[in-house]
Formats: sequence, structure tokens, C-alpha cells
Amino acid sequence: MGRILAIDYGRKRTGLAVTDMLRITANPLLTVETNELMNWLADYLRKEQVDEVVIGHPTQMNGEESESMNYIRPFMGNFKKQFPNIPITMYDERFTSVLAHQAMIAGGMKKKDRQNKAVVDKIAACIILEGYLESLRKL
Repeated sequence: MGRILAIDYGRKRTGLAVTDMLRITANPLLTVETNELMNWLADYLRKEQVDEVVIGHPTQMNGEESESMNYIRPFMGNFKKQFPNIPITMYDERFTSVLAHQAMIAGGMKKKDRQNKAVVDKIAACIILEGYLESLRKL
């Protein structure tokens, strides 16, 4: 069984998180510049066994897709072309940035460190992944 990789896709930066090989825990991985994401993924997927990718599905409070989908759809199409054997699944990402900030506060992170958006992005990816794992356990 391979890992599950989560992506919190952003126009500038993309947060990444990954499970352990047994898919028990979700761990923040890193944040990469979005324009470098496909190169980073190609390198990572050559080295690590990843069986599935989960990408945050940005929706508004009324349930409609947010404007960010205009950037995520082309990325997903490109991903499917480049990595046709790895399924990519969308998972609701509402409130992940808020939850990431709350987690950093609860973890005792200093205010200056909490202002680092790269840290927020990878923690948000981890929250997406944790939610996805929890949804699989309910099946």
C-alpha cells in the first residue's frame, strides 16, 4: 500500500502533506511555489510510492465552487495526463486555513511564525488529508 499525497493548491504557493505507508497518520510535507509544482511532483513520485492524490476542493459557504477552481481544473487535467495511473480525488477544503491557524496557536507557535503563509499552506494540506482519511474510515 502506498501513500496518499494531499495538495492545497494555490496560485502562488501549494501546500503538501502525505500519509505514512500504512495511511494512519497525515503529516505536513512542505510548501512549493506553484510554478514548480509539476516538476516537484514528478521528482517525488519517482522516489515515493503514492497510490492516490487528494486535492482541496474550494467551495464557498453556499456550496458553490470558488473562483480558485479556474486554476485547479487545468492543474488536475495536466496531472492526469502526466500521471495517468495515480487517481486524483477532490476533498472539501472549507475552513482549512482557519483550522491551520488554530492548530498553530494550539501548538504554541509564535505569532511571527504563524504569519508565514508557507507554513499555513502545508498545515492546511495536512488538514485536508486528515479529513479525507477520516471520511475513508467511515466507509
